[in-house]
Order: sequence, then C-alpha cells, then structure tokens
Amino acid sequence: MDLEDEFNHLDLSGVDGRSESRRRICDGCGRPENVCLCGSLPSEPISTATQIVILHHPHEHLHKLSTVPILTKSLLNTHTIVGRRLRRGSSPLLDSLHSSSSDDESPRAIYLFPGPASTHISQINPNPGTVLIVFDATWKHAKEMVDASAEYLSSFAIRACLDCDFGETGGNIFDSELILRREPFLGCVSTMEAAARALRALEPNGPEIESRLLNVLRDMVRLQASHMKPMKPRPKLLKKGQPKKDFE
Repeated sequence: MDLEDEFNHLDLSGVDGRSESRRRICDGCGRPENVCLCGSLPSEPISTATQIVILHHPHEHLHKLSTVPILTKSLLNTHTIVGRRLRRGSSPLLDSLHSSSSDDESPRAIYLFPGPASTHISQINPNPGTVLIVFDATWKHAKEMVDASAEYLSSFAIRACLDCDFGETGGNIFDSELILRREPFLGCVSTMEAAARALRALEPNGPEIESRLLNVLRDMVRLQASHMKPMKPRPKLLKKGQPKKDFE
C-alpha cells in the first residue's frame, strides 16, 4: 500500500538506476539527491506511545521511492520487517503479545486493512502503547500478506480500517495535487498516509502528528511530480475477432 504503484508515469531519468545522478544518494534521507527530503523531515523523529510495526513486502523493499524509509525517519517507535507474512519469530514485540494472555477488552494491537470485516478505528478504545501494524505492498500483495498473517494475529490483534466507501472508486488526499492511479475503493491510501490517519486516532496529540507526517508526504509527492512525463492515452486493444469501429 504505497505510492510506488501510483507513479506509473514518472520520468525516472536521474532517479532510478539508469543514470549517474541516481548514484548520488543523500546520506540524510537515503533518497537520490535531486529528490532529497531532508528539509521536510522532522529535526528529531516524532515520539509516540504507539509502537508501529511495518511488514514491508520484499518487492517494495527494493523501490527507492518507497514511503516506508521516510516514515521510519519521521517516527521514533517504528519496527520494519521485510517479508510476506507475520508469524512466530517475525518480531519479538509481536511474539510477546502472542504469548501473553490478557483479560483486558482493549486490543493490544491493531492491524490496518480496509474491508467489510474491519472495525473503524474510531470505534476502538486502545490501551496506551498499543501496537499498530501496517502492511506495505501493492494492494494484491497486501491482501495476500494479511490473509497469510491472520491466524497469527487473531489471538492479540484486531483488524481496523480508516474511512472507507466500498461503493466508490478510491482516491486520496493528493487527487487535487497529482494524478494518481485510482484505488480499489475509497479509503485505500498509501502506507504513510494510513499510519498518519491511524495515529490521529490513537495518540493524545494525534492531529499534530498526522499533520506533520502528511506535510512530509505532500513534499515527497510534489518532488516526484516534477519528474512526471506527460501522460499519453493508451490505445484500446480489441479482442481477437472483434471488428474495428470507425471513428469520425
């Protein structure tokens, strides 16, 4: 659930592995120097009571334009796991929750993924220090990761979502600033935006944290937008045997 999928029309010359300039990586933010975000990052990582665990798909881990490194540089209490599912041994933090028992009705962990089976995050009353789990991948891979992790998570975590509308084609906060690929339904957002929205509900100073994270993300989008190529309409392919139509 990240922005790499959405920048299908980026001009990556000077950003990806096809030019010399890509090799000049900023030591501060880890991004190519021509899209450096050091000026946008918090001077010190933001401290939260919430612990954030990110399951980072191996394919997304290879993308230099991933939002996960920026998220982990913006927040203090983040833990990144590269893999395709959560299970015993993936994380000492999660294993401690899995092994311990609790009579408290408040969830000890929340994992974000939209869908009819999810509880809206505003309806959850978490304990201080609740663990927030997010899945970073394409939507197809993220669903596979959630399904593969569900049995392990079921004993200590609740599935939650942000605002969703399953009858509407999705977008996100950047629709007015940048043309992005449409999401499966309204409420599907990038990993960093999802974490920011969730922390708004989970942290005492959540609105301030959300605003600071989204400002960083907006700056990232604006930088990437400056490398976009003009989009050309894709020719419509006809099925085999289907006659061509005449257009005036």
